Amino acid sequence: MTTKNGPTALILVLDAVGVRTLDYLLGKSSRKIALPHLETLGLGNILDERFRGEIRPNPGAQFARTVMQASAYPDSTIGHREMVGVIDRRRYELFPDGFPAGYVERLEKAIGRKVFFNRMAGGMEAIQANREEHERTGRPILYASKCDPVLQLGMNETVIPVPEQHRIVDAAFALAQEMGVRITRVIGRSYVMKDGAVFRTPNRHDCTLPLTQPTLIEIASRRGVRTVSVGKTAELVGARFDEKVKLTDPESLDPACGYRFVDAKRRDTNPYSIQGTLEALDAARIAERPGGSFIFANFVDADSLFGHTRDVEGALSSVQEFDRQLHRIKARLRPGDLAIVTADHGMEHRADYGYHSLEPMPMLAERVGGPFGLGVFSRDTLALAGYLVAQLFGCAEEYVATCGLGAFV
Repeated sequence: MTTKNGPTALILVLDAVGVRTLDYLLGKSSRKIALPHLETLGLGNILDERFRGEIRPNPGAQFARTVMQASAYPDSTIGHREMVGVIDRRRYELFPDGFPAGYVERLEKAIGRKVFFNRMAGGMEAIQANREEHERTGRPILYASKCDPVLQLGMNETVIPVPEQHRIVDAAFALAQEMGVRITRVIGRSYVMKDGAVFRTPNRHDCTLPLTQPTLIEIASRRGVRTVSVGKTAELVGARFDEKVKLTDPESLDPACGYRFVDAKRRDTNPYSIQGTLEALDAARIAERPGGSFIFANFVDADSLFGHTRDVEGALSSVQEFDRQLHRIKARLRPGDLAIVTADHGMEHRADYGYHSLEPMPMLAERVGGPFGLGVFSRDTLALAGYLVAQLFGCAEEYVATCGLGAFV
């Protein structure tokens, strides 16, 4: 039975799909790309004119513009946090020669195990190259991300039990904080072997740089808004959501939605995030939510699965699959609800790897039943997404004041 609830706001993050990145992907593709639902939101209005034959401008789009990140570093954590009010001017560090010897020595003492490798590498690359030694010795694979200020530890669940893996990750992050190692996250890359291949499992564990200020999540929650994280958003932001939806079981996918996996090995996670978003929207309509619902969802495949590997067709197909399901998401919205589609950073395809980039990001928004009726910043940043949501819930002034965003109003 439907109850009388407050409005619902959605922020849908297409990870690593900046405007310049999408222009690049479209220019490199050998096929015609159709994105009809994003086109309706006005995506064609902000793309390079070369691609307006495929993705046409929509003069009737309610809100379609580009924004630039105000924070200093192009990183998934930093981008998602800016969307809810955190402008981070700090510089973080990549570690092309591995982590400092003094840090490694203290880490080994803290966790009671030796580590090895300690080089910069892609996630699957590091595990595949070193798994045999890890499985023989029990030593975690330590490596630095090629594009994020992130420390990673590859560990097989049959070699190091999951609870111990999580303790190792927690210890590595605490030590990095203590020693001033300038990273935003430590990630425990949990995996198993199946039919001779490496498969990452849902038991991945992230420790994220602590927040030093409140965000829109806390502000909205105090006003009775139900805050819901879908996918890895909660891990990236590090705020306390009222609910976390992170699906991993193929049985959780509704067959009626006709989900398609882009990756040949079905490693896509976007279908699970779409399903989780649909379930969160159903709950927003049916469960008692007089203050309304704020759903913050991340769609990561164009970054982690196809971006760093510079797989142009894979990245475009993942965006197409998001577009194909977008109408199901919009169909669950009611008059007055708000949907925003944006990105957290771009992806620069270089000769050796895909690297995160600072570039214009899409900000496509639609308020069901129109007119739009929401004000914007005089200087657009990713924090504009949170400002639009805050207006919907009547806490825009508090958002600006609490998060120190007065310079952008």
